[in-house]
Order: sequence, then structure tokens, then C-alpha cells
Amino acid sequence: MFALLASFALAVQFLTRIPLNINITVSEQRLGQSVLFYPLVGLLIGSFLLILIHLLPEQSFAINAAIILTAWVLVTGGLHLDGLADCSDAWAGGLGDKERSLKIMKDPAAGPIAVIILVLILLLKWNAIQSLLLADTGLNFLLLAPFLGRVSILILMLSTPYVRENGLGSAMQKHLPQLAAKLIVLISLLLCVWFTNFYTLLSMLLLVGGIRYLSIQRIQGVTGDVYGASVEIVETAILISLAMTYG
Repeated sequence: MFALLASFALAVQFLTRIPLNINITVSEQRLGQSVLFYPLVGLLIGSFLLILIHLLPEQSFAINAAIILTAWVLVTGGLHLDGLADCSDAWAGGLGDKERSLKIMKDPAAGPIAVIILVLILLLKWNAIQSLLLADTGLNFLLLAPFLGRVSILILMLSTPYVRENGLGSAMQKHLPQLAAKLIVLISLLLCVWFTNFYTLLSMLLLVGGIRYLSIQRIQGVTGDVYGASVEIVETAILISLAMTYG
């Protein structure tokens, strides 16, 4: 039981800025186990957003949507946005070359393409959140989007080779409990259909499949930045899909 709690705490520490004053011995096996809790961390993030939205006045949906989005970014420390930015620059500046693309991904500087993509993704999220708040069809989207965004990491880890031999991502993939991860993905996808509709699930799977295809074509696998980009793209797609359905 302690091992599971330690793995969950490690996942929270890695994916969020939630302060946990816990000293955890980090091993490669524990890193792999922690990935199983990524969807649960997504639910934790969503729960925080749910609490926040109930504390806000209902007069201004646009401002509330902006506050929710700001809190969303802050609680994750912009971790996945950073991955999306790195991938955007790599795909634009890599010129189809694997090594050049990987080198750009490691560059901490953000180019103009990264800035444009980040602005667009945040605008889309803000608009979708505002539409869903206006529609008043419930707040499940605040749980569903961060949850499925992190499920996408499991799907990519299970299906796509990791490019870099060293690093956290490689250790996580090597020591990921395969059967447990597959069960979590299956249950998560079934829950997606149960709480939303088949089209939301289909849009998510098509996007993850597209990300996987493009990554294999460009760099013959995935990196941590690709995982981050997947989270942001899937979250945005879920919000837009729900907004178009119910908004």
C-alpha cells in the first residue's frame, strides 16, 4: 500500500505544483508505477478547478473562464504547454530531420511558432470553457478534459517507442506495468463514452493516433515533449468537442 501511495505522490509532484512535503525514494520502478496514476492526477486537477468555479460569482462567464484557465495553467506549472511549445518549434524548424528536431526540442528558448501555437491553444480553451459555462449543462468537462489528457500519455507510452535512451521518460516507459496500464486505458475510454458520447472518444483517439503518426514520421518515436503536447491537444479537443455538442 505504501508503494502505491508513494507512486501516486510522485505522480502529483511531477505533474503539478501542488506542494507535497514528502520525501520519496525515486527508483526507475517507482517512476514507471507513477505513470499509472496520471489519469488520477488529472481528476485531482479537475477537482481543484471544480472547487474554484463554485467559489466564483456567476455574473461574468468570460472572466470566470479566464480565471479557470489561469488556475489550470498554474496548478500544472505550464509543464505540458512547454512540451507543446518545444514540439511546435521542432516541427517548424526541424525541416524533417530527426536530429535537428530533437536538438530544437532541448533548446529552452521559444520561437515565434511556439508563441503562436500557445496563444491559439489558450484562446481555444478559453472560448470552449466560456461556451460550456454559458450552456449550463454541468461541470463534468472540468474533470473529463484533464483526465483524458493524461490518459493520452499512457496510450502513447504503450504504443510508441521512446526516442531518447536516457532520461525520465525512458525509465518510465521501460518500467510501466503493461497490463495495469492497458486496463486503466480501457476503463478510462469506457468512462469517456459513458459520461459524454462516442464522438468525443473518437476525436480523442484520432488525435492521439495523429500525434503518434507524426512523431514516428519525424523522430521515429516520442519524447517527454510529445507527451506534453498530447495532453494539451487532447484537453483542447475534448473541450471543443463538448462545447460544439452542448454549447
